[in-house]
Amino acid sequence: MTDSTILVTGISGFIAKHCAVELLKHGYRVRGTVRNLAKAEGVKQTLAEHADVSELEFVAADLLADDGWAEAVKDIHGVLHLASPFPLAQPKDAEELIRPAVDGTLRVLRAATAAGAKRFVQTSSTMAVLYGHGHTRSTAHTESDWTDTDGPGVTAYGKSKTLAELAARDFVAKHGAALHYASVNPGFVLGPLLDCNAGSSAELIANCLRGKYPGCPKLSFPVVDVRDVAKAHRLALETNEPTGGRYLAVASAVWFKDLMLPIKARLGDRARKIPTRVLPNWAVWLVALFDPAARAILPDLGYELRIDNSATRKALGMDFIAHTESAPAMAESLLSFGLVSDR
Repeated sequence: MTDSTILVTGISGFIAKHCAVELLKHGYRVRGTVRNLAKAEGVKQTLAEHADVSELEFVAADLLADDGWAEAVKDIHGVLHLASPFPLAQPKDAEELIRPAVDGTLRVLRAATAAGAKRFVQTSSTMAVLYGHGHTRSTAHTESDWTDTDGPGVTAYGKSKTLAELAARDFVAKHGAALHYASVNPGFVLGPLLDCNAGSSAELIANCLRGKYPGCPKLSFPVVDVRDVAKAHRLALETNEPTGGRYLAVASAVWFKDLMLPIKARLGDRARKIPTRVLPNWAVWLVALFDPAARAILPDLGYELRIDNSATRKALGMDFIAHTESAPAMAESLLSFGLVSDR
């Protein structure tokens, strides 16, 4: 399929830029959507540092409006649908996330189907897989699991990703017989930034480097390197597996402290504010009184996630970069771009 045009929605985002680089390096033509074309030149300059951008173009399109999507999908072979809001703190009104995630996904799907696109890869999340069941299960989570959006501790973001993926799968089942669909469900995304536009996914590491947190909550969460997320998107686009694939992009589930230690080991004094002691749960509850990000993790304190994505590894033929590489890589890039001071 190389030499085909692939639409990358929300191309200015952290993961999307890596996906664009991955596609360009493998001979695809890339068309990226941005909400405002004023962003396009900056994205192009970033991508030009990592790939040949002679086959890169942009179109203005917003998830909440129909304008621009007919142009965006014209003569495309496939779509990587990455555009979706991702906050570090949860909004008071969940609809702020759910509406653009669900309505936007369906808008892009309708346009792609009408244009005769052959492939559609949706960026979902482990937030659509792992949560809302009260932490009572004794077996590892797999690609077949779904978050219960009415269950305990499910955030607005988790609801938005779950409902958007369900809506996409329902649409494809009813209207997308000619469309090969797959979702990629990444964990918390680490790895190197390509420019100063870090986005929400890097904010946690940045706050740790700044010394915002006095210690590490007893929190276990799934992590993955952004370069693997990009690779998984390309492989899901190219796979001979049947339509409907669900690919759990996770290197491992790690405790918060174990994410901090390799950053400290590699960066030394530049990471002197990185927390490495485990906080008692009562201390996290105290922090949560004034920190929305801490408040969001309270339901998961002390629960050890277990994930088995062997089906994804086999289907896509992938191994994953370990957190001992991806976490320091993100921290180093935050420092190198001046987004965090090492003083």
